[in-house]
Amino acid sequence: MTSLLLLAAGANASAHLNPVRLFLDADIVVQIVMAGLILASIWVWTIIVSFAWRIGRVQRRCDAYERDFWKARDIEAFQEERGKGDLPAARVIGAALSEWRRSLAGKALDRAGLRERLALVTGSTVAGESDRLAERLNFLATVGAVAPFVGLFGTVWGIMNSFYQIGQQQNSSLAVVAPGISEALFATAIGLFAAIPAVIAYNRFSHRVSTFEARLQRFGDRFLASLSRELETE
Repeated sequence: MTSLLLLAAGANASAHLNPVRLFLDADIVVQIVMAGLILASIWVWTIIVSFAWRIGRVQRRCDAYERDFWKARDIEAFQEERGKGDLPAARVIGAALSEWRRSLAGKALDRAGLRERLALVTGSTVAGESDRLAERLNFLATVGAVAPFVGLFGTVWGIMNSFYQIGQQQNSSLAVVAPGISEALFATAIGLFAAIPAVIAYNRFSHRVSTFEARLQRFGDRFLASLSRELETE
């Protein structure tokens, strides 16, 4: 707190609007609102950076896996060698191969039933991988929807407090009202600062996840087509 006071004092001489001073002079309720929104903003940017790195890494690894997969002569050996680790494309193939082995191990082979089961297994695995990839994006959506209203609550509370001070001091001059209103409006500004990047990132990342899910589904469908052709020779 001492360092914040020193920072505010040093900035007063060079700036008309000092965010640190606005925070320190605000009502305790408004300060809590601001602090919560600042923490939410920090977490939003943490998710943005980590998700951008993660999805880029996953896409590059899946690119390499799919490229080498279609060149492999022995799918079982390739899957044993390259199918380990956190790789969505490999898990889709692994789920399909597992269902393929269990079905062929049975006494009677139901080709139509096997095709349907393979499609269901592949589709559910693709959906599961998409959900795992997008599991933290809900926080971005929540912040984008809620943060402006939380900031507005801080603003309303601050303005109410300013009017209360007017009544207490029996003075309605702008010098009395303006500081409290400025502090209150600062809460809305922080809410927008948290919400805007969250909304932009959520929309962008949701599109990337949907694109990746569609691509993973096409990869799985292409593999199922090859299994279906092999099934016709059984």
